[in-house]
Order: sequence, then C-alpha cells, then structure tokens
Amino acid sequence: MKRLLLSSLIIPFASQAGLYSGHESTNLVEVRTGVWPITLERTVERRDTTYSLQFRDQQVLTGVVMDTLPFPNLTQLKYFGKALSVLKTGKNGDIAKFKEYSLTRADKKYDGVFFVLKYQWGSTDFRQPEADIMINSIKGL
Repeated sequence: MKRLLLSSLIIPFASQAGLYSGHESTNLVEVRTGVWPITLERTVERRDTTYSLQFRDQQVLTGVVMDTLPFPNLTQLKYFGKALSVLKTGKNGDIAKFKEYSLTRADKKYDGVFFVLKYQWGSTDFRQPEADIMINSIKGL
C-alpha cells in the first residue's frame, strides 16, 4: 500500500520533469530583418548557455537557406565582437580568421564599409551600422 501511495505521488512530478526540455532560446537582437535577416540568439540549457548568429546564406539566391554560426560560450562570442571592432578600425582587405569562420572587411567605393562573414559553405555580408549593432549587443552581455 505504501508503494502504491508513494508511486502515485511521484509519477506526476516525474512525467512533468520529463516533458520539460530545459531549453530556452532568446532573441538578443535582430541585426537585420527583411529578405536577408541576421539574428543574434542566446540558448539557455540546464547548465550551459550558448550563443548563435543566424543569417540567410547570400550565395543561394533561388531558395532560403538559413545558416547558424554557433558560439559555445560567451568568451567565443566576445572574440567575434573584438574581431568586428578591430576590423572596423582596419583597412580594406583585412581578414580575421577563426577555426570555424572568417570575417573580412571589404570597402566599396560608393556603398561604404562592408564585412563578409564566411562559415562552412555559406556567407553573408553586412554594413558598418549592422556591425555596430552586433558590437554593442555583445559588449552589453
């Protein structure tokens, strides 16, 4: 009888704990919206917090292919922000290479400063004001 009573008390809590994934994703900032979106997100799991930069691959024009550049921790995200800051003060053609991705500064005569992000087989570019949004968002974390 005690086992039956004890199991009737524990089973509802055990089933609710099994349904809760412990996974929460938060949109930190929408850097760019529209046809070519870029979003910086934070994902909180039970013990870990990871960050990701989601962007539409600009090499694929016939469909919508979204890529995700993962950052396993805040330190790696801050390296990304520092690279953007250094490239901002750099000159045309400067490259920041990382193990998984690279950032390149590409100045265009009439359009201003652009940054090209290449990750695996995808890439996207963004302008200086969008880089400033990312830099400020990362500094605020």
